[in-house]
Amino acid sequence: MAAAIDLQSYQEPILFLATAGIVVPLFHRLRISPVLGFLAAGALLGPYGLGRLVPAYPWINWITFTNPEGTSRLAEFGVVFLLFTIGIELSWQRLRTLRRLVFGFGSLQVILGAFILGLALYALRTVETVTAATIVGLALALSSTAIVIPVLAEQKRLNTAAGRASFSALLFQDLLVAPILFAIAVLDTSKPEVTISSFAVLLVQAGIALVLIIGLGRLILRPFFQLVSATKSPELFMAACLLVVLVTSVIAAVSGLSMALGAFIAGILLSETEYRRAIDVTIQPFKGLLLGVFFVSVGMSLDLFRFLEAPLLILSLAATVIIIKGLTIVTIGRPYGLTTAESAETGLLLGPGGEFGLVILGAAIIAGLVPGGIGQNLLLVTTLTMVAIPLLARLGQRLSRKLEVRRPLDPVVTVTPPSDEVGRVIIAGYGRVGQLVGDMLERHKVPYLAIDLDPARVAAERKAGKPVFYGDGSYPEFLRACGIDRALALVITLDTLSSIEAVVTAARQECTEITIVARARDARHATQLYELGVDDAVPETIEASLQLSEAVLSDIGVPMGLVIASIHERRDEFREILRKKNPKRDPDRVVFQARRRVGKPAPAVVAGQTTQVDS
Repeated sequence: MAAAIDLQSYQEPILFLATAGIVVPLFHRLRISPVLGFLAAGALLGPYGLGRLVPAYPWINWITFTNPEGTSRLAEFGVVFLLFTIGIELSWQRLRTLRRLVFGFGSLQVILGAFILGLALYALRTVETVTAATIVGLALALSSTAIVIPVLAEQKRLNTAAGRASFSALLFQDLLVAPILFAIAVLDTSKPEVTISSFAVLLVQAGIALVLIIGLGRLILRPFFQLVSATKSPELFMAACLLVVLVTSVIAAVSGLSMALGAFIAGILLSETEYRRAIDVTIQPFKGLLLGVFFVSVGMSLDLFRFLEAPLLILSLAATVIIIKGLTIVTIGRPYGLTTAESAETGLLLGPGGEFGLVILGAAIIAGLVPGGIGQNLLLVTTLTMVAIPLLARLGQRLSRKLEVRRPLDPVVTVTPPSDEVGRVIIAGYGRVGQLVGDMLERHKVPYLAIDLDPARVAAERKAGKPVFYGDGSYPEFLRACGIDRALALVITLDTLSSIEAVVTAARQECTEITIVARARDARHATQLYELGVDDAVPETIEASLQLSEAVLSDIGVPMGLVIASIHERRDEFREILRKKNPKRDPDRVVFQARRRVGKPAPAVVAGQTTQVDS
């Protein structure tokens, strides 16, 4: 007879997977970090949320997390895997390149922020001891790598000055987490009192463990992965990755170090090998799921009723943390080459707290170094500031634009575009895609005029003899100055969805009959552009698929004529499908009117053939 199944033991894994299945897609669609969703789910389904109702309504026990201790043990591996992947992303070359920002700007930001915050909390008697003030100050001085980096990547601002400064400061903070956790473990009040001799023993143990991990890692890791990869077994490679993470973590934990520090060192050792990218890709799913468990466990520790008891206190503390950290960054930004605008944006990005602050506060509460009541309030403060990061990032971007000192443009850039030429094509955006379109137009002897908002690019292209002009195509007045009413067509090659749609709207407002060909991100975006009135939308995903199909068919010996014909046929099918969703415009009528307007036949330039995928 089959053994009876203990459903209770499967409850939390099933509940977490269900939570992840709802939170991740929903928050991605809302363009909000899933981290916030996991925190909210933990707070709602934890012992301080719906868990309070279990005594009155026992059935609620099936939809709540009832075992915080078990969840926290699993959640610890989320931090372990996060530090491992951070270690893999680090290389000595990258550290050397950013060393001034990482170890200068980053260290100064943490030290000054922790000192001011700790001193303020100690002076206000929020914490009673210097040790608690120091730990709390360090925890609040840290920022959120898990939210800030994705927000910057989504805004395409990682390569800006504020993006590089934020990344460098976050990198230093990540490096600092392991030593702080080690210090908390040493100061743990639940363990026997630390004497000079016992502290020396701990240091020796830690030193031996570090030497063992680094020494054996340098000797074993590369040959080990060579043997594993030679089997060409994805399953064995995955098992090897997990083995390295777990073994290094356990060695560190046994020696008195944190598990996260051992994984971090293993990641650094593997970052210099040829297997770093493959290992990173293999580990990512585990890191994502276990980090989700970690944030759920943090949410479970949040008592939202505390916020209802003292909302003004919690909100004022959250605002104070952001203001102090932001002003500190603005103060120290100038010596590191940041303008006031860039410092202000960086301050708003790094002002809120972060996930490692939650880790440090949780460890300090367990170790008895920070009182539980105060720690719970500070966990709420940190979480509230993290929730505000996307909003603060948008505010920082706008504030940066307002504070930015406009540099005088190169005189070459300020040349006014001629508006009297008839029968030319206007290209909005002269990056790699726009340059290729311009080259194809030149080959067919079709005159064109390009506009772009990058003054350096405009100056360089004009010096090279290209008809490129500085300006924003989303303004109807500027399009009028470019002679859009006499142009044959408008080609939009920008890569930002909102920018493309703004130019289409402005062009249709100024000239209802001009032929508009626009770059689209995918089929859905193409449909939206057809609704706005474009004549042809070229989805990057579809064009990439067609080009791949053309390449493979010709490579396996299918006659080129048949391949080209079938690709053209398939492209037309896609175009008809997308147009049928919005049959507002008759392209044949538009082309006829354009030809009649310029008084000569239009050259046959097919957008699908001249526009290449270039993101």
